[in-house]
Amino acid sequence: MLDLLKIRGNIDEIDSQIVALFEKRMAFAKEVAEYKMQTGKAVLDKERENQKLAALAALVKEPYNVYPVKELFNQIMSMSRKYQYSLIKSYAKELSFESLPALTMTKDSKVVFFGEKGSYTEQAMEEYFGKRVQSFSKKTFKEVMEAVHTGKADYGVLPIENSSTGGILDMYDLLVQYDNYIVSEHVVPIRHALLGLPGAALSDIRKVYSHPQGIQQCSGFFEAHPEITPVEYLSTALGAKRVLEEGNKENAAIASLRAANCYGLSPLMECLNKESTNSTRFIIIGNQKVYLSNASKVSLCFELPHESGTLYNMLSHFIYNNLNMTKIESRPISGRPWEYRFFVDVEGNLQDAGMKNAITGIQAEAASLKILGNFTTV
Repeated sequence: MLDLLKIRGNIDEIDSQIVALFEKRMAFAKEVAEYKMQTGKAVLDKERENQKLAALAALVKEPYNVYPVKELFNQIMSMSRKYQYSLIKSYAKELSFESLPALTMTKDSKVVFFGEKGSYTEQAMEEYFGKRVQSFSKKTFKEVMEAVHTGKADYGVLPIENSSTGGILDMYDLLVQYDNYIVSEHVVPIRHALLGLPGAALSDIRKVYSHPQGIQQCSGFFEAHPEITPVEYLSTALGAKRVLEEGNKENAAIASLRAANCYGLSPLMECLNKESTNSTRFIIIGNQKVYLSNASKVSLCFELPHESGTLYNMLSHFIYNNLNMTKIESRPISGRPWEYRFFVDVEGNLQDAGMKNAITGIQAEAASLKILGNFTTV
């Protein structure tokens, strides 16, 4: 049996040969890119790659090496494509997003927010825009999207993710459905309270209204009080408003202290949420393809061919371009069972060379791609 050091020496020698051959191959990839620039041919030629993989598999002598060889050359061809994308600057369509130093806001600007007076979304809206805009509310996410899409509002404010319960899934579907774009985001700490009518006590309560997210974030309270029934409602603030309108001491709402002040309710318990660090991300949307010049996060949505390895291939564009992915979410595609749409957040700016190259590759290889926005947290 060979000595371990000698075996490793043999492997090192082979690895050196592989590196030299890889560099030689990539030099030819550059020539291929130059040819495609002149002829307008697409970088991805799936039929050619499949033929190549089949031919390489036929060269393998040991059966257990067939799959590893195909995987190896899948990666080599993937890296070759990414290199070609970086060379063919004109390959990608123009992103058509305009960079701005600041959002356009005046006293006549209109902002629509989800929920009702006293909601966390209203709080996010006021913290972000201040008092310099005209604001109004809508009862559903879709109505907010529609108001921005049709120009009835210049901007909209919507919740998209909670630190305890995750993404608000309906929002992702609406971001695809409407030609609105994320221009900023704002984070609000969530401090849920149990709100009842003045004079009511915790022992009186039998029914609690709140948004499904509010109920989920306070699940520990309902486990400790099985005699109280949670009732899902359109929003936390609307739940508080209903308690006031019904005037029944057996009813309460899970909402903010802001809502308590707004609707004249009394806090029966405070800090009901299970996690003290509970926070919600709110997105600011507009109907124009704009982003702030200091934006530091890009949100993308793409659909993939229903084939093995396609998600891995898409995500590899971020790795190749040294981009940090901070979030991934999947949603089923309506009418196409077991096929999914992926939502990804990546650190970076649309002007960054690496971001442009990654988007170029995904545009070429995904079934569809939508840039949902380039923004930063304010």
